[in-house]
Amino acid sequence: MVVQQEKATPGQEMPDDRGSRSNPIVRFLGILGPGLVTGAADDDPSGVATYAQAGATYSTGMLWTVPFTLPLMMGVQEICDRMALATGDSLGALIRRKFNRNFRIAIGILLIALIAANCLNLSADLMAIGQGMQLLHAGPAPVWSVFAGVGIGVAVIAGSFQTIGKIFKWLCLALLVYVAVLFVSHVNWAEVRLGLVGGQFRFSPAYLGLVVGVLGTSISPYMFFWQSAQRIEELRGEDLKGEVAPALRDRTNVQAKRRLRNSRVDVFIGMAFSVLIMFAIMAATAATLGAHHKTVTSAAQAAKALEPVAGTYAGALFAIGFIGSGILAVPVLAASGAAGMAALLNKNWGLERSPRKAPLFYCLLGLGIILGVILSMVSSNPIQLLVLSAIVNGIAAGPFLIVIMLISRDRQIMGSYRNRRLATVVGWTATAIMCVAGAYGVWFTISGG
Repeated sequence: MVVQQEKATPGQEMPDDRGSRSNPIVRFLGILGPGLVTGAADDDPSGVATYAQAGATYSTGMLWTVPFTLPLMMGVQEICDRMALATGDSLGALIRRKFNRNFRIAIGILLIALIAANCLNLSADLMAIGQGMQLLHAGPAPVWSVFAGVGIGVAVIAGSFQTIGKIFKWLCLALLVYVAVLFVSHVNWAEVRLGLVGGQFRFSPAYLGLVVGVLGTSISPYMFFWQSAQRIEELRGEDLKGEVAPALRDRTNVQAKRRLRNSRVDVFIGMAFSVLIMFAIMAATAATLGAHHKTVTSAAQAAKALEPVAGTYAGALFAIGFIGSGILAVPVLAASGAAGMAALLNKNWGLERSPRKAPLFYCLLGLGIILGVILSMVSSNPIQLLVLSAIVNGIAAGPFLIVIMLISRDRQIMGSYRNRRLATVVGWTATAIMCVAGAYGVWFTISGG
């Protein structure tokens, strides 16, 4: 069903205008939304495990990836967000508008692969939630994994998007515990500064392979789809019927500029928050596990290994962090691919819509969570799931970025909000890096590295 958008009359007061008269702190917190949630979801248990492995294995030797990835993440996610704002359409719908049938079929195959990869990642995150609860002496890990999966599924399908959105934002706070871990880990700040500028870079295949893992978990395809999808959901909230997502062109110039500015603040803060957590995990594990030459392969293993080195509280805080991030990431992983596929097929989608109005979207979302729960019950090695997920994400990230860059420069689709020089340079740089990283990651995995 295609809904015609209604134009806003000049001077019509949008939600941004009403919010401009509120308390500045409340207004600032109100700005934060899809960008913050996307950034926090990027630090899911699989990301935590990757960053912890980097710190434990190479100490501060990979900290340079923190300042390296920040502008790339900001650039890519700003483009995805601006595409949604400018058009009132999600990424899946824009792919349908931009490309012919043959290209859409190829992109659809990539989306199916992405949904499968998200399901594997989701399963590993559920297993991590269970392991985290077990580390906190709350009960058996498998029971908590199943409970978390079923509970999240019911909450997402039965709840409203406004409620879910608020829960998402509060869950982001759980990641701040990693900053607390950083301050109880006796960090050598001189070594940290050296690592941030790449003073400990290596050219070994294993080192470069882990760099690819860090890049892959920082710039993941599901983030592209979730950023635009949640922004569209937010925009729909401005329409009384909840059906239309008012685009920038439907606003006055003042309203459009304010909306674009506020959304950029949201995205940039979200990405900065994401890499802050990335830095905290790497630096903390480098000062503890890396200094004692302890290797880890999962977030739960990192939390357990931290206890004798940095104290019981550090291990418990680490576990609380990835439990919170896992609860946040599971619905994001499930909904991002479902929204992309439904929009590509011109079907209704959205957490604010009922299953009756968006059956395909909810079928894909529910199927992803159900398969994730089943895999978490039968699999004993989450690392294998994450490796498979990383391979698929490595293959898909580059092509999806190419698609995004082609759409975002299209004058007919984007109008005056198409990419300018800075966005073009940053976007294509990220695309080239992820294409090379993906190719290397596939080769490294296949070669047994």
